[in-house]
Amino acid sequence: MIAFAPAAVLLLLFLVSVRADRRRFRNAVLLGLTLIWASIGVLFLIPSLPPLLGVVAVALILLVPTLGTLSLAGFLVGNGITMLRREGRSPANLLSLAAGTGIFGLIGLVAYVADRGSPAMDAAVGGLVLLVAYVSFLFVCFLAYAFLYGRTPVRGDVDFVVVLGSGLLGGERVPPLLASRLEKGMRLQAAQAARGGRVPLLLASGGQGPDEKVPEARAMADWLLAQGAAPELVRLEDRSRTTDENLAFSREVMEAEAGPDYRCVVVTNNFHAFRAAMTARKAGVNGQVVGSPTARYFWPSATIREFVAVFWEHRVVNLVVCGAIAAATAVAAALAG
Repeated sequence: MIAFAPAAVLLLLFLVSVRADRRRFRNAVLLGLTLIWASIGVLFLIPSLPPLLGVVAVALILLVPTLGTLSLAGFLVGNGITMLRREGRSPANLLSLAAGTGIFGLIGLVAYVADRGSPAMDAAVGGLVLLVAYVSFLFVCFLAYAFLYGRTPVRGDVDFVVVLGSGLLGGERVPPLLASRLEKGMRLQAAQAARGGRVPLLLASGGQGPDEKVPEARAMADWLLAQGAAPELVRLEDRSRTTDENLAFSREVMEAEAGPDYRCVVVTNNFHAFRAAMTARKAGVNGQVVGSPTARYFWPSATIREFVAVFWEHRVVNLVVCGAIAAATAVAAALAG
């Protein structure tokens, strides 16, 4: 069982890190490393397993990821076409199509180079594969941990349910994406009220953009009141323009209303929940983030966009690693040539 020692140590580090704060990206990386080393441990055990069980283990560890990659590429291409049909050709809507096409392109490049017999080309493509593997590892870590984080239940009483704003239709109307957040906020408020304690305040957070007729918070509050929310239980934060400002300014409102010991739940859409949680941690907001439902076809591109933002937020480390891979690849290709 010594083969599983690294996985056990990483699992312990993961649990300690999660207990300290669920909202850190390092939790996602530790989870991914734990699963990788657990898989390596299984590979070391294969010679001692019954033949049939050994075949199953190899298939799960090697074959499933390969087939999964091909299936993922096909899914992303199909989703990208759906996004173009329903949402238009903006760069953000092209992300899933670009990712799926990129996966197929890399597979084709590897197959092409394998028959060329050029050591320099092999080294260059090997470096590219390693670079893609690093980014893919981080993406899978982000995806897996975001899935787990999004299923963390709200425990205990909270003082506020903060709903983050988004753009308005026609500069004044709540769109379906934002309505799903508001509905989730009202359900959370009702669930807290059913506990028998203090009913939390609904805090609508969002300022007025240059193309908007009213602050997002005002439109959100009007929507809540129209749906039956009690006026005395609704508060507004109408200065923010970004998620960082949403959370920083909302913190000021909550501390002014309830003091520094407040507790809250922040509501956004499910694809945005984990990154918003990381932002909330940096802003010193005392609470977790939950997600509201999003149209399935919209989720893949939105999730990729969220990952790109997280990758860039940790750009110092990521650019150093990517630069090191690129430099090593250049040296290897030069020596091979």
